[in-house]
Amino acid sequence: MTTSKKIFFFGEDHLTAGLALGLARGTIQGQISEKARKKIRASYEVVAHIVDQGQPVYGINTGFGPLCTIKISKAETKILQTNILQSHSVGVGTPIETEIAKLMLILKVHSLAQGYSGIAETTLDRIIWHIDNDAIPIVPSQGSVGASGDLAPLSHLFLPLIGLGKVRYIRKLISTAQLHRIYGLEPLELGPKEGLALINGTQFIAAHAVMVIDKMHASLTHADIIGAMMIEGLQGSVKPFFKELHELRPFKGNSHVATRIRFLLEDSEIMQDHIDCERVQDPYSLRCIPQVHGASRNAWLHLKELLEIELNSVTDNPIIINEELTISGGNFHGQPLAMALDYACLAASELGNISDRRIYLALEGNSTGVPKLLMKDTGINSGYMILQYTTAALASENKGLCFPASADSIPTSLGQEDHVSMGSISGRKALQVLENVEKILAIELLTAAQAFEFRKPMKSGVLLDEVHKEVRKKVAFAHKDRVFSEDIEKGIDMIKDRSIILTVQKTMKRNKLKMNCPYELEFEEY
Repeated sequence: MTTSKKIFFFGEDHLTAGLALGLARGTIQGQISEKARKKIRASYEVVAHIVDQGQPVYGINTGFGPLCTIKISKAETKILQTNILQSHSVGVGTPIETEIAKLMLILKVHSLAQGYSGIAETTLDRIIWHIDNDAIPIVPSQGSVGASGDLAPLSHLFLPLIGLGKVRYIRKLISTAQLHRIYGLEPLELGPKEGLALINGTQFIAAHAVMVIDKMHASLTHADIIGAMMIEGLQGSVKPFFKELHELRPFKGNSHVATRIRFLLEDSEIMQDHIDCERVQDPYSLRCIPQVHGASRNAWLHLKELLEIELNSVTDNPIIINEELTISGGNFHGQPLAMALDYACLAASELGNISDRRIYLALEGNSTGVPKLLMKDTGINSGYMILQYTTAALASENKGLCFPASADSIPTSLGQEDHVSMGSISGRKALQVLENVEKILAIELLTAAQAFEFRKPMKSGVLLDEVHKEVRKKVAFAHKDRVFSEDIEKGIDMIKDRSIILTVQKTMKRNKLKMNCPYELEFEEY
């Protein structure tokens, strides 16, 4: 028995990062209701009236940017819109991931369907056709300065509407002309303002931010789980995670992380074994997990809140309010997300930074029962020594990527656009950093699992014991040196497919366990 998909109404329903990903991954169906279509038609008719009246309105019957004083005749307004897509398709570099390009289509439809952009129903229907049929345009990754919209990437995104450009269809790269032949489609003739409405907007930045929200959320959760396993392996203290401490400095992220670590360590024989040991306090990479992971979690929450506003905003230009009022403003400027993405980039980097420090700590051999380099027979074997070289390299690379792109601005458009956000670079860099963090966390997972093994036959709580079993399904305990890159690849796969998180979730459900953190919903839903 098949169940119908959840329906999302473009231009009406409230969009979140999670819903956008559901639309992109085909678990949610996007539609435009008749109510929204009436608003779309009304806005389109306002633009047609402006053209008929001949009154100068930017981008409808004038040139673009520094050419805004040049009047365009009624006969040439349609040519103007086609030309803008072609002239602004100047992107370079490796194409963005297909899922990000699909997200751009989804976000643009939701913005345009609100009825303030003068777009035609037929144009929106064609974009939705591309979404529904997974015919996703090829979009170069470089060329946007993140103000006046993501002009170059959005131009490439919508070239297929006029029969140009390329698409990825059934996992193959084909020309739009080939796609049109397969389906018997014809290129669209864009009406006045349509080209400008399509390429003005922050959808390149916002689509990257959606992916950052998703990847960073998983990295934060992995960091907590793996950090807890490392505490077990090195027999760290649970006291730094007591709620009494965090009530005295009640940052949401800190409290959430402390609650989760306590939850993961609950009923652990390993923790009970050293409850009266003489060690006074642990190094910061263990003791300050709530403060560091928590700060990164707060940054994630900040980005999530700003992104949700952006996803439900109208970001093209000019905005058609009604027949009497069109506004040439700056809603396309990417600064709100650019700065938040730079903050998230730094926050993600710090997850990798402290993870590398825990890996180094595990290799020192200062924890009773855990040998130096996590292997008993060293000398002839190097143990886990060189894995930390890789995390050091990745953590250092991330530090170099943390310079805020939004701190820079280079004037464009002959000075008309004299301050730009560089938010497209912020988004791309944040994803680069997160890719590196996933690799660092994968190596810490292997390292923590190796240290954890030396605590046997003692058991941890049910959650971390199940996580350890999941790791051992893929990667065996290392008694001697081997090609560790193969282990690392398996570790990266576990991080990327989120099998560790799923193991915790399934174990919680099976054992009817609940974490009970007051901020859980804020941090677990997006």
